[in-house]
Amino acid sequence: MAEGAKQEAAAVAQVVAPEADSKVVEEKAVEVVEEKADEVAAAAAEEEEEEEKKMEEAEAEAEAGAVIEGTTASFKEESNLVADLADPEQKALAQLKELVAAALASGEFDLPPPPPPPAPAAEEPAKEEEAAAAKSDVAAEVGEAPKTEVAAASEPKAEEPAKEEPKTEAPAQEEPKAEEPAKVEPKAEEAPPAAVAVVEEPKAEAPAAVAAAEEPKPEVVAEEAGAKTVEAIEETVVPAAPEPKEELIWGVPLVGGDERTDTVLLKFLRAREFKVKEAMAMLKAAVLWRKSFGIDALLDADLGVPELENVVFYRGADREGHPVCYNVYSEFQDKDLYEKAFGDDEKRERFLKWRIQLLERGIREQLDFSPSGICSMVQVTDLKNSPPMLGKHRAVTRQALALLQDNYPEFIAKKVFINVPWWYLAANKVMSPFLTQRTKSKFTFCGPAKTAETLFRYIAPEQVPVQFGGLFKEDDTEFSTSDGVTELTVKPSSKETIEIPATENSTVVWELRVLGWEVSYGVEFTPDAEGGYTVIVQKTRKVPANEEPIMKGSFKASEPGKVLLTVNNPTSKKKKLLCRFKVKSSTESA
Repeated sequence: MAEGAKQEAAAVAQVVAPEADSKVVEEKAVEVVEEKADEVAAAAAEEEEEEEKKMEEAEAEAEAGAVIEGTTASFKEESNLVADLADPEQKALAQLKELVAAALASGEFDLPPPPPPPAPAAEEPAKEEEAAAAKSDVAAEVGEAPKTEVAAASEPKAEEPAKEEPKTEAPAQEEPKAEEPAKVEPKAEEAPPAAVAVVEEPKAEAPAAVAAAEEPKPEVVAEEAGAKTVEAIEETVVPAAPEPKEELIWGVPLVGGDERTDTVLLKFLRAREFKVKEAMAMLKAAVLWRKSFGIDALLDADLGVPELENVVFYRGADREGHPVCYNVYSEFQDKDLYEKAFGDDEKRERFLKWRIQLLERGIREQLDFSPSGICSMVQVTDLKNSPPMLGKHRAVTRQALALLQDNYPEFIAKKVFINVPWWYLAANKVMSPFLTQRTKSKFTFCGPAKTAETLFRYIAPEQVPVQFGGLFKEDDTEFSTSDGVTELTVKPSSKETIEIPATENSTVVWELRVLGWEVSYGVEFTPDAEGGYTVIVQKTRKVPANEEPIMKGSFKASEPGKVLLTVNNPTSKKKKLLCRFKVKSSTESA
């Protein structure tokens, strides 16, 4: 029992914390719950029966549909319009902009240069020195033959062959010979022997080098004569400094007149409670991490893990337009999938990249960052049959959480935990004091019996996937998310009837779902004409809880009338009924 409680504690700590104080939550949750787990283990032998009773009571409470929220009111996002900000917040935003501009100008958002390559082995420099010495010896022996390109280098070898050099040089070179010893020869004497090898290598450039060495005085004269021209050239070249490189994050520039820039900077400010220096440090660290992690290249990378598409996925939007991301940990009950995702270090690294890639794509494709637009998303985490959090995936899960909280601030509009087991509800009470009010206001926890009802508070049923109690199906050819759903509550021991008007020669199609079923369901058509015969479309029958989640039907009406869908609830619990329909003309039906 103690080991199971420790696993549950780790699960709580890792799943619950997308905000800035999640590290504190994780440490406190694991510490507190593990202490309680040890106490339970020590007293397990004496209180086994009593513990079992408590577990049964807690499970009964969860099944009854306990719902825990941080606040009674839903979290309301702050405005990203500068005019709506308080004066201190506006000043903080302006200060952060100045810091960002200065950091860009000084290159603080650039990654440090890569380390220099390792020095070559000791033998290689020795060989180079030997080769250089050999070349210098050869140059000394053949100094009289100007066929090699060492004419300039042969001068410092000795002053005696100075008279022999003009044999192969143009007569024009003899004229400055009398003036050269004062200026040229000291330069040659200052050159180290190693320079010989350097001069010998570029054979094609040697003649130019000779000419440059033999005509120093005309160059000096030209420099003195054209000093003003040189200064003018320098004045035009020196001030031309490169402009700071534009820095983007999620496709939004960090400086400039783009209105989306304010939205991005406000995310970092709010994550650090408008402490400008801390927000700047967080922003700088996030930009550098994105570069080192290779986010731009990761966006289009094929990581080869299509099996994970059912683990984390985007589906629809909530009632306020935020995209909804579902996290379904029960998929890892499949051992093959678990091994493909977390089997070794390489696979765990790939899973981490896949998770970041999915988030980046969702941000860029579904958020617009305009001050009045959608800038965050809803996260739904399904804890039904989730595996213990002490397995191979624990380390990568911790790493992913750390990366998300450090580099993706204020991207959560609402965090809804569904199918929460009894131990999670208890652990939430333990962790609650360590969460900020802002964080708690975004969290909602609900047991299995209240999962669908809780989701419908934030997400319309037509947007909620079938597996979570809604009506959305990927392969649905009849209905789409644009077809609204009627929500009704069928009270205990009562009956509810839905009337669908039908025109002459029309086809009525519908789909109906009762959460938990255990009701009687029937369909009939009643014509409008007096004396018309009622047609039984679907004979009334009792639908068990494990029935197909959605009942679909259609009826072709040859005369005006109405289709009646009747649901009778004989149980002592109220039932949630979902229904939508269409009436098609004969042309549309064809």
